[in-house]
Amino acid sequence: MNTIPLIQSMLGLLAGIALIVLLTARFRVHAFFALLLASVLTGIILQLPVTEILGSIKSGMGNIVGSLGLLIILGTTLGLILEHTGSTTVLANYVLRRTGTGRSALAMNIIGYLVGMPIFCDSGFIVLSGLNKALAKRSGISMIVMASSLATGLYAVHCLMPPHPGITAATGTIHAETGRVMLYGLLIAIPASAAGYLWSIFAGRRIAVDVSDAADVAEEARRGPSVLMSVLPIAVPVLLIAIRSLSGLELTHPSPALQVISILGIPEVAISVGILLALSQLKNNMGAILQEGAEKAAGILVIIGGGGAFGAILAKADIGSHIAQNQSIATLGLFLPFLITALLKTAQGSSTVAVIAAAAIVQPLLPVMGLDSANGRILCVLAMGAGSMMISHTNDAYFWVISKFSGLEIKDMLRVYSTGTVVMGLVSVGLVYLLSLVLAVQ
Repeated sequence: MNTIPLIQSMLGLLAGIALIVLLTARFRVHAFFALLLASVLTGIILQLPVTEILGSIKSGMGNIVGSLGLLIILGTTLGLILEHTGSTTVLANYVLRRTGTGRSALAMNIIGYLVGMPIFCDSGFIVLSGLNKALAKRSGISMIVMASSLATGLYAVHCLMPPHPGITAATGTIHAETGRVMLYGLLIAIPASAAGYLWSIFAGRRIAVDVSDAADVAEEARRGPSVLMSVLPIAVPVLLIAIRSLSGLELTHPSPALQVISILGIPEVAISVGILLALSQLKNNMGAILQEGAEKAAGILVIIGGGGAFGAILAKADIGSHIAQNQSIATLGLFLPFLITALLKTAQGSSTVAVIAAAAIVQPLLPVMGLDSANGRILCVLAMGAGSMMISHTNDAYFWVISKFSGLEIKDMLRVYSTGTVVMGLVSVGLVYLLSLVLAVQ
Protein backbone atom coordinates (compact mmCIF):
# COMPACT_ATOMS: atom_id res chain seq x y z
CA MET A 1 0.00 0.00 0.00
CA ASN A 2 1.39 3.40 -0.98
CA THR A 3 1.98 5.62 2.07
CA ILE A 4 2.58 8.81 0.06
CA PRO A 5 -0.70 10.66 -0.67
CA LEU A 6 -1.65 11.22 -4.31
CA ILE A 7 -1.56 15.01 -3.97
CA GLN A 8 1.95 14.87 -2.57
CA SER A 9 3.10 12.47 -5.30
CA MET A 10 1.64 14.64 -8.07
CA LEU A 11 3.10 17.79 -6.52
CA GLY A 12 6.54 16.18 -6.51
CA LEU A 13 6.16 15.09 -10.13
CA LEU A 14 4.92 18.46 -11.39
CA ALA A 15 7.52 20.41 -9.41
CA GLY A 16 10.29 18.25 -10.83
CA ILE A 17 9.09 18.69 -14.40
CA ALA A 18 8.62 22.44 -13.93
CA LEU A 19 12.15 22.79 -12.56
CA ILE A 20 13.60 20.88 -15.54
CA VAL A 21 11.75 23.13 -17.98
CA LEU A 22 12.69 26.31 -16.10
CA LEU A 23 16.38 25.50 -15.74
CA THR A 24 16.94 24.18 -19.28
CA ALA A 25 14.70 26.56 -21.25
CA ARG A 26 14.99 29.79 -19.26
CA PHE A 27 18.41 29.66 -17.61
CA ARG A 28 20.18 27.33 -20.08
CA VAL A 29 21.40 25.04 -17.29
CA HIS A 30 22.96 21.79 -18.52
CA ALA A 31 20.35 19.03 -18.67
CA PHE A 32 22.27 16.79 -16.25
CA PHE A 33 22.23 19.37 -13.47
CA ALA A 34 18.59 20.21 -14.20
CA LEU A 35 17.63 16.54 -13.86
CA LEU A 36 19.78 16.16 -10.75
CA LEU A 37 18.24 19.18 -9.03
CA ALA A 38 14.76 18.04 -10.07
CA SER A 39 15.48 14.66 -8.48
CA VAL A 40 16.49 16.31 -5.20
CA LEU A 41 13.47 18.65 -5.20
CA THR A 42 11.05 15.81 -5.93
CA GLY A 43 12.61 13.70 -3.18
CA ILE A 44 12.26 16.55 -0.69
CA ILE A 45 8.60 17.09 -1.59
CA LEU A 46 8.00 13.36 -1.15
CA GLN A 47 9.62 13.72 2.30
CA LEU A 48 12.19 11.03 1.61
CA PRO A 49 15.20 10.81 3.95
CA VAL A 50 18.36 12.44 2.58
CA THR A 51 20.17 9.11 2.55
CA GLU A 52 17.35 7.55 0.53
CA ILE A 53 17.36 10.42 -1.97
CA LEU A 54 21.12 10.12 -2.50
CA GLY A 55 20.95 6.32 -2.68
CA SER A 56 18.16 6.42 -5.27
CA ILE A 57 20.01 8.99 -7.37
CA LYS A 58 23.19 6.90 -7.40
CA SER A 59 21.44 3.61 -8.10
CA GLY A 60 19.25 5.18 -10.79
CA MET A 61 22.26 6.66 -12.56
CA GLY A 62 24.28 3.47 -12.25
CA ASN A 63 21.56 1.20 -13.57
CA ILE A 64 20.73 3.21 -16.69
CA VAL A 65 24.33 4.06 -17.62
CA GLY A 66 25.41 0.49 -16.96
CA SER A 67 22.80 -0.89 -19.35
CA LEU A 68 23.18 1.71 -22.12
CA GLY A 69 26.68 3.15 -21.81
CA LEU A 70 28.42 0.82 -24.24
CA LEU A 71 25.72 1.23 -26.90
CA ILE A 72 25.89 5.03 -26.70
CA ILE A 73 29.70 5.13 -26.84
CA LEU A 74 29.89 2.77 -29.82
CA GLY A 75 27.07 4.50 -31.72
CA THR A 76 28.61 7.93 -31.21
CA THR A 77 32.02 6.69 -32.32
CA LEU A 78 30.63 5.11 -35.49
CA GLY A 79 28.96 8.36 -36.46
CA LEU A 80 32.16 10.36 -35.98
CA ILE A 81 34.23 7.93 -38.05
CA LEU A 82 31.74 8.13 -40.91
CA GLU A 83 31.96 11.92 -40.78
CA HIS A 84 35.76 11.96 -40.86
CA THR A 85 36.09 9.42 -43.67
CA GLY A 86 33.75 11.41 -45.92
CA SER A 87 31.28 8.52 -46.14
CA THR A 88 28.32 10.81 -45.50
CA THR A 89 29.17 13.01 -48.49
CA VAL A 90 29.73 9.95 -50.70
CA LEU A 91 26.28 8.62 -49.80
CA ALA A 92 24.75 12.04 -50.36
CA ASN A 93 26.15 12.37 -53.86
CA TYR A 94 25.18 8.82 -54.74
CA VAL A 95 21.54 9.42 -53.80
CA LEU A 96 21.61 12.72 -55.69
CA ARG A 97 22.80 11.02 -58.87
CA ARG A 98 19.93 8.55 -58.58
CA THR A 99 17.21 11.13 -58.01
CA GLY A 100 18.46 13.96 -60.24
CA THR A 101 18.89 17.66 -59.53
CA GLY A 102 15.21 18.37 -60.16
CA ARG A 103 14.30 16.25 -57.16
CA SER A 104 17.01 17.63 -54.91
CA ALA A 105 14.64 18.10 -51.95
CA LEU A 106 13.64 14.43 -52.11
CA ALA A 107 17.31 13.47 -52.42
CA MET A 108 18.23 15.43 -49.30
CA ASN A 109 15.35 13.88 -47.36
CA ILE A 110 16.53 10.39 -48.28
CA ILE A 111 20.12 11.37 -47.49
CA GLY A 112 19.02 12.68 -44.11
CA TYR A 113 17.27 9.40 -43.34
CA LEU A 114 20.32 7.31 -44.30
CA VAL A 115 22.99 9.50 -42.73
CA GLY A 116 20.85 10.04 -39.63
CA MET A 117 20.97 6.37 -38.66
CA PRO A 118 24.45 6.55 -37.08
CA ILE A 119 24.84 10.35 -36.75
CA PHE A 120 22.94 12.75 -34.47
CA CYS A 121 20.59 15.08 -36.30
CA ASP A 122 22.43 18.30 -35.44
CA SER A 123 25.82 16.89 -36.44
CA GLY A 124 24.36 15.40 -39.60
CA PHE A 125 22.80 18.70 -40.63
CA ILE A 126 26.06 20.57 -40.09
CA VAL A 127 27.99 17.98 -42.13
CA LEU A 128 25.48 18.09 -45.00
CA SER A 129 24.62 21.79 -44.95
CA GLY A 130 27.23 22.68 -47.58
CA LEU A 131 25.90 20.07 -49.99
CA ASN A 132 22.34 21.16 -49.25
CA LYS A 133 23.06 24.80 -50.09
CA ALA A 134 24.93 23.83 -53.25
CA LEU A 135 21.95 21.77 -54.45
CA ALA A 136 19.51 24.54 -53.59
CA LYS A 137 21.50 26.97 -55.71
CA ARG A 138 21.92 24.51 -58.58
CA SER A 139 18.29 23.38 -58.67
CA GLY A 140 16.61 26.72 -57.91
CA ILE A 141 14.53 25.15 -55.12
CA SER A 142 13.82 27.42 -52.16
CA MET A 143 16.29 27.02 -49.31
CA ILE A 144 13.50 26.60 -46.77
CA VAL A 145 12.21 23.56 -48.68
CA MET A 146 15.69 22.06 -48.99
CA ALA A 147 16.61 22.69 -45.36
CA SER A 148 13.34 21.36 -43.98
CA SER A 149 13.51 18.26 -46.20
CA LEU A 150 16.99 17.42 -44.96
CA ALA A 151 16.19 18.29 -41.36
CA THR A 152 13.08 16.10 -41.18
CA GLY A 153 14.90 13.13 -42.71
CA LEU A 154 17.59 13.36 -40.04
CA TYR A 155 15.03 14.05 -37.32
CA ALA A 156 12.88 10.98 -38.06
CA VAL A 157 15.58 8.43 -37.27
CA HIS A 158 17.01 10.56 -34.45
CA CYS A 159 13.73 10.36 -32.54
CA LEU A 160 12.73 6.79 -33.38
CA MET A 161 15.85 4.64 -33.70
CA PRO A 162 18.56 3.54 -31.25
CA PRO A 163 21.45 4.14 -30.74
CA HIS A 164 20.33 7.78 -30.59
CA PRO A 165 20.39 8.78 -26.92
CA GLY A 166 16.77 9.64 -26.12
CA ILE A 167 15.09 6.59 -27.62
CA THR A 168 17.92 4.39 -26.30
CA ALA A 169 17.48 5.70 -22.76
CA ALA A 170 13.72 5.17 -22.98
CA THR A 171 14.30 1.61 -24.17
CA GLY A 172 16.41 0.93 -21.10
CA THR A 173 14.01 2.58 -18.67
CA ILE A 174 10.96 0.77 -20.06
CA HIS A 175 12.94 -2.50 -20.36
CA ALA A 176 12.07 -2.97 -24.02
CA GLU A 177 14.04 -5.12 -26.46
CA THR A 178 16.60 -2.86 -28.16
CA GLY A 179 16.82 -4.84 -31.39
CA ARG A 180 13.08 -4.75 -32.07
CA VAL A 181 12.80 -1.09 -31.09
CA MET A 182 15.57 -0.38 -33.60
CA LEU A 183 13.90 -2.43 -36.33
CA TYR A 184 10.38 -1.04 -35.88
CA GLY A 185 11.71 2.47 -35.37
CA LEU A 186 13.67 2.24 -38.60
CA LEU A 187 10.53 1.23 -40.49
CA ILE A 188 8.23 3.84 -38.92
CA ALA A 189 10.84 6.52 -39.61
CA ILE A 190 10.42 5.98 -43.37
CA PRO A 191 6.84 7.35 -43.62
CA ALA A 192 7.65 9.90 -40.89
CA SER A 193 10.53 11.20 -42.99
CA ALA A 194 8.35 11.16 -46.11
CA ALA A 195 5.66 13.12 -44.26
CA GLY A 196 8.27 15.74 -43.33
CA TYR A 197 9.37 16.00 -46.95
CA LEU A 198 5.84 16.30 -48.34
CA TRP A 199 4.95 18.93 -45.76
CA SER A 200 8.12 20.88 -46.60
CA ILE A 201 7.11 20.95 -50.26
CA PHE A 202 3.54 21.98 -49.42
CA ALA A 203 4.25 24.61 -46.76
CA GLY A 204 7.35 26.08 -48.38
CA ARG A 205 6.26 26.18 -52.01
CA ARG A 206 5.56 29.94 -51.98
CA ILE A 207 8.47 31.03 -49.78
CA ALA A 208 11.42 32.16 -51.86
CA VAL A 209 14.79 32.00 -50.08
CA ASP A 210 17.96 32.45 -52.14
CA VAL A 211 21.39 30.97 -51.38
CA SER A 212 24.44 33.18 -51.76
CA ASP A 213 27.29 31.24 -50.13
CA ALA A 214 26.99 27.75 -51.61
CA ALA A 215 30.18 25.84 -52.25
CA ASP A 216 30.99 23.00 -54.64
CA VAL A 217 31.39 19.76 -52.72
CA ALA A 218 31.94 17.43 -55.65
CA GLU A 219 35.72 17.32 -55.16
CA GLU A 220 35.36 16.32 -51.51
CA ALA A 221 33.06 13.48 -52.52
CA ARG A 222 35.62 12.15 -55.02
CA ARG A 223 38.21 11.89 -52.24
CA GLY A 224 35.96 9.76 -50.04
CA PRO A 225 35.58 5.96 -49.94
CA SER A 226 33.51 3.97 -52.41
CA VAL A 227 29.73 3.89 -52.14
CA LEU A 228 29.85 0.26 -51.00
CA MET A 229 32.35 0.94 -48.23
CA SER A 230 30.37 4.02 -47.21
CA VAL A 231 27.11 2.13 -46.78
CA LEU A 232 28.43 -1.12 -45.27
CA PRO A 233 29.18 0.32 -41.79
CA ILE A 234 25.52 1.40 -41.60
CA ALA A 235 23.82 -1.49 -43.38
CA VAL A 236 25.67 -4.42 -41.81
CA PRO A 237 24.79 -3.59 -38.16
CA VAL A 238 21.15 -2.98 -39.07
CA LEU A 239 20.96 -6.31 -40.94
CA LEU A 240 22.63 -8.25 -38.13
CA ILE A 241 20.27 -6.80 -35.53
CA ALA A 242 17.25 -7.39 -37.78
CA ILE A 243 18.18 -11.03 -38.40
CA ARG A 244 18.56 -11.70 -34.69
CA SER A 245 15.32 -9.90 -33.78
CA LEU A 246 13.20 -11.49 -36.49
CA SER A 247 14.51 -15.01 -35.95
CA GLY A 248 14.19 -14.92 -32.17
CA LEU A 249 17.56 -16.63 -31.80
CA GLU A 250 18.93 -17.31 -28.34
CA LEU A 251 22.51 -17.95 -27.27
CA THR A 252 21.52 -21.42 -26.02
CA HIS A 253 20.54 -22.58 -29.52
CA PRO A 254 22.29 -25.88 -30.27
CA SER A 255 23.57 -24.88 -33.72
CA PRO A 256 27.02 -23.19 -33.52
CA ALA A 257 26.36 -21.23 -36.72
CA LEU A 258 23.14 -19.79 -35.35
CA GLN A 259 24.85 -18.98 -32.06
CA VAL A 260 27.40 -16.89 -33.99
CA ILE A 261 24.59 -15.06 -35.81
CA SER A 262 22.83 -14.46 -32.52
CA ILE A 263 25.97 -13.00 -30.94
CA LEU A 264 26.68 -10.77 -33.94
CA GLY A 265 23.09 -9.49 -33.78
CA ILE A 266 23.46 -8.10 -30.26
CA PRO A 267 23.26 -4.30 -30.84
CA GLU A 268 26.60 -3.51 -29.18
CA VAL A 269 28.37 -6.26 -31.14
CA ALA A 270 26.69 -5.29 -34.42
CA ILE A 271 27.71 -1.65 -34.08
CA SER A 272 31.25 -2.77 -33.22
CA VAL A 273 31.30 -4.61 -36.55
CA GLY A 274 30.23 -1.37 -38.22
CA ILE A 275 33.05 0.50 -36.49
CA LEU A 276 35.62 -2.02 -37.75
CA LEU A 277 34.30 -1.63 -41.30
CA ALA A 278 34.39 2.16 -41.02
CA LEU A 279 37.91 2.16 -39.55
CA SER A 280 39.17 0.31 -42.62
CA GLN A 281 38.57 3.54 -44.58
CA LEU A 282 40.25 5.80 -42.02
CA LYS A 283 43.73 6.74 -43.22
CA ASN A 284 44.97 8.71 -40.20
CA ASN A 285 44.05 10.33 -36.87
CA MET A 286 42.43 7.13 -35.61
CA GLY A 287 43.43 7.78 -32.01
CA ALA A 288 42.15 11.35 -32.04
CA ILE A 289 38.81 10.35 -33.57
CA LEU A 290 38.28 7.51 -31.09
CA GLN A 291 39.08 9.90 -28.26
CA GLU A 292 36.59 12.42 -29.66
CA GLY A 293 33.95 9.71 -29.81
CA ALA A 294 34.48 8.76 -26.17
CA GLU A 295 34.41 12.40 -25.06
CA LYS A 296 31.24 13.18 -27.01
CA ALA A 297 29.53 10.07 -25.64
CA ALA A 298 30.44 11.08 -22.09
CA GLY A 299 28.36 14.25 -22.41
CA ILE A 300 25.39 12.18 -23.53
CA LEU A 301 25.83 9.58 -20.81
CA VAL A 302 25.69 12.12 -17.99
CA ILE A 303 22.32 13.36 -19.28
CA ILE A 304 21.02 9.81 -19.50
CA GLY A 305 22.34 9.19 -16.00
CA GLY A 306 20.47 12.25 -14.77
CA GLY A 307 17.31 10.86 -16.33
CA GLY A 308 17.89 7.56 -14.54
CA ALA A 309 18.24 9.39 -11.23
CA PHE A 310 15.01 11.31 -11.81
CA GLY A 311 13.24 8.08 -12.69
CA ALA A 312 14.46 6.37 -9.52
CA ILE A 313 13.08 9.19 -7.37
CA LEU A 314 9.75 9.18 -9.21
CA ALA A 315 9.50 5.44 -8.62
CA LYS A 316 9.41 6.18 -4.89
CA ALA A 317 6.21 8.17 -5.41
CA ASP A 318 4.54 5.07 -6.89
CA ILE A 319 2.17 7.23 -8.90
CA GLY A 320 1.11 4.17 -10.87
CA SER A 321 -0.68 2.64 -7.90
CA HIS A 322 -2.68 5.85 -7.45
CA ILE A 323 -3.58 6.18 -11.12
CA ALA A 324 -4.49 2.50 -11.31
CA GLN A 325 -7.54 3.34 -9.21
CA ASN A 326 -8.73 5.61 -12.04
CA GLN A 327 -9.54 3.21 -14.86
CA SER A 328 -10.20 6.03 -17.34
CA ILE A 329 -6.44 6.41 -17.75
CA ALA A 330 -6.34 3.01 -19.45
CA THR A 331 -8.43 4.30 -22.33
CA LEU A 332 -5.56 6.54 -23.45
CA GLY A 333 -3.22 3.59 -23.92
CA LEU A 334 -0.35 4.45 -26.26
CA PHE A 335 -1.46 8.05 -26.53
CA LEU A 336 -0.61 8.82 -22.89
CA PRO A 337 3.19 8.36 -23.29
CA PHE A 338 2.94 10.19 -26.61
CA LEU A 339 1.18 13.20 -25.06
CA ILE A 340 3.46 13.36 -22.01
CA THR A 341 6.57 13.35 -24.21
CA ALA A 342 5.11 15.90 -26.64
CA LEU A 343 4.30 18.29 -23.78
CA LEU A 344 7.80 17.97 -22.34
CA LYS A 345 9.39 18.41 -25.77
CA THR A 346 7.36 21.52 -26.55
CA ALA A 347 8.02 23.02 -23.12
CA GLN A 348 11.78 22.58 -22.81
CA GLY A 349 13.08 21.92 -26.35
CA SER A 350 15.30 18.84 -26.10
CA SER A 351 13.93 15.62 -27.58
CA THR A 352 16.46 13.65 -25.54
CA VAL A 353 15.51 15.21 -22.21
CA ALA A 354 11.80 14.95 -23.06
CA VAL A 355 11.83 11.24 -23.78
CA ILE A 356 14.13 10.44 -20.84
CA ALA A 357 11.86 12.29 -18.40
CA ALA A 358 8.72 10.86 -19.99
CA ALA A 359 10.06 7.31 -19.68
CA ALA A 360 10.61 7.82 -15.97
CA ILE A 361 7.01 9.04 -15.59
CA VAL A 362 5.42 6.35 -17.78
CA GLN A 363 7.34 3.26 -16.61
CA PRO A 364 5.25 2.62 -13.45
CA LEU A 365 2.05 3.17 -15.44
CA LEU A 366 2.65 0.34 -17.95
CA PRO A 367 0.28 -2.15 -16.27
CA VAL A 368 -2.48 0.46 -16.05
CA MET A 369 -2.15 1.28 -19.76
CA GLY A 370 -2.13 -2.39 -20.74
CA LEU A 371 1.43 -2.13 -22.05
CA ASP A 372 3.18 -4.36 -19.50
CA SER A 373 4.26 -6.96 -22.06
CA ALA A 374 7.20 -7.38 -24.43
CA ASN A 375 5.30 -5.90 -27.37
CA GLY A 376 3.60 -3.29 -25.20
CA ARG A 377 6.92 -1.96 -23.93
CA ILE A 378 8.28 -1.67 -27.47
CA LEU A 379 5.18 0.22 -28.59
CA CYS A 380 5.36 2.51 -25.56
CA VAL A 381 8.95 3.46 -26.41
CA LEU A 382 8.02 4.16 -30.03
CA ALA A 383 5.03 6.27 -28.95
CA MET A 384 7.36 8.36 -26.80
CA GLY A 385 9.74 8.66 -29.74
CA ALA A 386 6.86 10.02 -31.81
CA GLY A 387 6.01 12.48 -29.05
CA SER A 388 9.61 13.69 -28.85
CA MET A 389 9.29 15.02 -32.42
CA MET A 390 6.75 17.70 -31.63
CA ILE A 391 7.01 20.58 -31.39
CA SER A 392 10.53 21.60 -32.41
CA HIS A 393 10.63 25.39 -32.22
CA THR A 394 12.72 28.25 -30.82
CA ASN A 395 13.71 26.47 -27.59
CA ASP A 396 15.24 23.56 -29.53
CA ALA A 397 18.98 23.73 -30.33
CA TYR A 398 18.37 21.77 -33.55
CA PHE A 399 15.96 24.50 -34.69
CA TRP A 400 18.80 27.04 -34.50
CA VAL A 401 21.31 24.74 -36.19
CA ILE A 402 18.97 24.49 -39.18
CA SER A 403 18.24 28.21 -39.19
CA LYS A 404 21.82 29.46 -38.85
CA PHE A 405 23.49 26.98 -41.21
CA SER A 406 20.83 27.62 -43.87
CA GLY A 407 20.42 31.39 -43.46
CA LEU A 408 16.69 31.14 -42.74
CA GLU A 409 14.41 33.54 -40.89
CA ILE A 410 12.58 32.41 -37.77
CA LYS A 411 9.13 33.03 -39.24
CA ASP A 412 9.89 30.75 -42.19
CA MET A 413 11.30 28.08 -39.90
CA LEU A 414 8.18 28.13 -37.74
CA ARG A 415 5.88 28.07 -40.75
CA VAL A 416 7.56 25.14 -42.51
CA TYR A 417 9.88 23.14 -40.25
CA SER A 418 8.13 23.47 -36.87
CA THR A 419 4.71 22.63 -38.29
CA GLY A 420 6.39 19.77 -40.14
CA THR A 421 7.49 18.23 -36.85
CA VAL A 422 3.85 18.20 -35.73
CA VAL A 423 2.89 16.33 -38.90
CA MET A 424 5.74 13.87 -38.35
CA GLY A 425 4.75 13.23 -34.74
CA LEU A 426 1.10 12.61 -35.60
CA VAL A 427 1.96 10.33 -38.52
CA SER A 428 4.39 8.39 -36.33
CA VAL A 429 2.01 7.84 -33.42
CA GLY A 430 -0.70 6.81 -35.89
CA LEU A 431 1.63 4.18 -37.31
CA VAL A 432 2.57 3.01 -33.83
CA TYR A 433 -1.14 2.54 -33.09
CA LEU A 434 -1.59 0.54 -36.30
CA LEU A 435 1.41 -1.56 -35.32
CA SER A 436 -0.25 -2.23 -31.97
CA LEU A 437 -3.22 -3.73 -33.81
CA VAL A 438 -0.91 -5.99 -35.79
CA LEU A 439 0.88 -7.07 -32.60
CA ALA A 440 -2.47 -7.48 -30.80
CA VAL A 441 -1.67 -4.85 -28.17
CA GLN A 442 -4.53 -2.42 -27.53
